[in-house]
Amino acid sequence: MPARLEVATIFRRFGSTWRDAHQGHISLGQLKVMSAIECCRSAALGGHVLRCKKCSHLQIAYNSCRNRHCPKCQASAAKRWLEARQLELLPVDYYHVVFTLPAVIGDMAYQNKREVYGILFKAAAETLRTIAADPKHLGAKIGVTMVLHTWGSALTHHPHVHCIIPGGGFSADSQQWVACRKGFFLPVRVLSRLFRRLFLEKLNSAYRNGDLHFFGHQSALNNSHHFTEALEPLRRQEWVVYAKRPFAGPESVLAYLSRYTHRVAIANSRLVKVDDHGVTFTWKDYREKEHHRPKAMTLSVDEFIRRFLLHVLPRGLHRIRYYGFFANALRTDHLNKARALLNPETQTTEVEQNVAATNDDSPTTTFICPLCSAPMIIIDTFERGQQPRAPPLKREAA
Repeated sequence: MPARLEVATIFRRFGSTWRDAHQGHISLGQLKVMSAIECCRSAALGGHVLRCKKCSHLQIAYNSCRNRHCPKCQASAAKRWLEARQLELLPVDYYHVVFTLPAVIGDMAYQNKREVYGILFKAAAETLRTIAADPKHLGAKIGVTMVLHTWGSALTHHPHVHCIIPGGGFSADSQQWVACRKGFFLPVRVLSRLFRRLFLEKLNSAYRNGDLHFFGHQSALNNSHHFTEALEPLRRQEWVVYAKRPFAGPESVLAYLSRYTHRVAIANSRLVKVDDHGVTFTWKDYREKEHHRPKAMTLSVDEFIRRFLLHVLPRGLHRIRYYGFFANALRTDHLNKARALLNPETQTTEVEQNVAATNDDSPTTTFICPLCSAPMIIIDTFERGQQPRAPPLKREAA
């Protein structure tokens, strides 16, 4: 059975040639991501030897790179993150709102990732909290979990944030829980227009402070007149903010988060083939309103690697952030208070029951034998660049 195609396979086969061809035009962060993915789960990172407790089957397991852009490593990271989030779910409806940047801003963002992505987070959070606090709409202090995505389905640069929000919040005096109307959170058009104003204000402020820099085909934007001129049409057009239907319960919130929080630009499962014609992968055209059936797209290897690396984030930039009563400093206190106001003893969720049932002192099994499904134990380890030692030969009795 042929090995499954992975981004690592493409990088190992074509990465060296691609780096030579684009020398001087690749950032250190992009080079590190390529190197990490190429080495992931190979002898270059070392590993350990496993033995099955039941059938004595031996297996070599190489270490992972744990890079947040690696398709293979993010599944386990998402699982750990979700386990920590399960008990934070409240017994209310959850809503999903997405804030998207116009293409002109997206181009600016690519050359100023840290600054513009930060503004995107702040403007979206301020928009939600301001409109939610308005008594004409909800009149409550809400909590928001935000996840940054920088890609479209075709790997193009498309920055946007996904916001997961409980359907309600604390009253102004924090003594009551204020629930939103069933099936409706906040008006999208009102959100869109406030988001547009706040984002442009913050972008202009960053520009005046000298935090934005432009190069190449955007170098004219370093002139303040040209920058102002480029933004002027954006003040009149509608910005895309859309709200999806509420989730069908806490379980569906977790299922959604498991797909979105630690997603990378493209999953290995979307890769179809790589040959002389390029890399073929599946994608969805969301311009087709009714049917988002996967299509096949083929890009040259050069273009595929270029698009993948568009989405390497600056070092230290957090792509998952919390606002309102989810803010890390007082999150636990706020959640306990929310549960008390919501009368949790009669509304304990199935998710909480499941977590409590599994929260015991029994050790978890990390490695499972592929032959008999019994637990496997580590019997040897080997360092980076080394190969595992061969198992000792059994001596025959004299």
